[in-house]
Amino acid sequence: MAKQVKTPVAPRLRFPEFREADTWARMSLSKLLRERKQRNRDLKYGPEDVLSVSGDHGCVNQIELLGRSYAGVSVKEYHVVETGDLVYTKSPLKKNPYGVIKENKGKPGIVSTLYAVYHVTELAHPAYLDHYFSGDYNLNSYLQPIVRKGAKNDMKVNNAAVLSGEVLAPKVPEQQKIADCLTSLDRVIAVQRRKLAALIDYKRGLIRQLFPREGETLPRLRFPEFRDASGWEPTTLGALADFHSGSTPSKANPAFWNGAIPWASAKDMKQLFLDDAEDHISTLAVYDGAKLVPSGALLMLTRGMTLLKDVPICVLRREMSFNQDVKALLPKGGTEGLFLALLLLGNKERLLRMVDIAGHGTGKLNTDELKALELSTPKPAEQRRIADCLVSLDTRIAAESEKLDAFKTHKRSLMQQLFPSPEETL
Repeated sequence: MAKQVKTPVAPRLRFPEFREADTWARMSLSKLLRERKQRNRDLKYGPEDVLSVSGDHGCVNQIELLGRSYAGVSVKEYHVVETGDLVYTKSPLKKNPYGVIKENKGKPGIVSTLYAVYHVTELAHPAYLDHYFSGDYNLNSYLQPIVRKGAKNDMKVNNAAVLSGEVLAPKVPEQQKIADCLTSLDRVIAVQRRKLAALIDYKRGLIRQLFPREGETLPRLRFPEFRDASGWEPTTLGALADFHSGSTPSKANPAFWNGAIPWASAKDMKQLFLDDAEDHISTLAVYDGAKLVPSGALLMLTRGMTLLKDVPICVLRREMSFNQDVKALLPKGGTEGLFLALLLLGNKERLLRMVDIAGHGTGKLNTDELKALELSTPKPAEQRRIADCLVSLDTRIAAESEKLDAFKTHKRSLMQQLFPSPEETL
């Protein structure tokens, strides 16, 4: 059999100054990286200098990321990590089952002996390799042939073997140009992510001020036109809404499923407004007893593991059905449905305190206790003003979230053009 010849390749997109340059080489990673075997035996670094490596955050100080150091009793044998070193963590992640490789872009520090540390040779730029391995396909396809997994899903690979595979790389000047381009885009994404997080935090704080505290009948913040209005009226959730229970049509009857009617469950309740559901039922299921509630009704999760950390509440934008883990609340007595949803969200901590732990570690909210929940409400005009304010903020948050997603999509597309696929040279 004739020996397979690897075809030289170049990416689909190259910067102008490199369009006439040599094609990219496929070379062993051992030519680009060397293992750093330096230990912290002089105790130059302490527990406060321990670094963690994650797929989302890269190589960062453990205390800054997790709020505390998880260092062992002694850090004497920990590996030293200099700025610009690459660290391989032998911990499986969902998207990266063979671990991740990240550059330390911050201050020097140390990592436990479960990590492997490498420094670049004169043939490599560290940020280029960091971006190269930030692509899931590049990373997973590189590590899969090298790493063996143990019975406990642990990684069976020594530090030298990690360098035995091949990667694609141009000369260092082009590596640096690619790295600088992607790093600048990363900064834009980071700024957008911080902007989005600030808006979300602002909304949480605003909700806490626009609704009265537990046991009080006046919020700390009112819109100017209502500052001289009367106080909010004490009431209960049961006086503000009628409760309806959901159900699950028989799975044994396929005629009940895959119809045109959305059937909501916990997995759908991830935003304030609900336009559709992942599952759908048929009109026949409704005839058989499945409940329908109109647009404007509220859905509240009242059973499930999600309740151990959150109480999802959403407002329907169309008629829907729902399962038995969910209660539908139909506002009554002139109550604004959207305001009621926001009022409940503003009392999320109280709702979480009401969650009982049921069998198998799931949470449960008692309907009678929910109906007896003491709340305060203003006149309809103030209800609408509060709802309009918070919805406009939600609209802005959604727009900024879409912008962040667009930046991420642009980066993924750019990387696909700036890096040839490893399989192209096979």
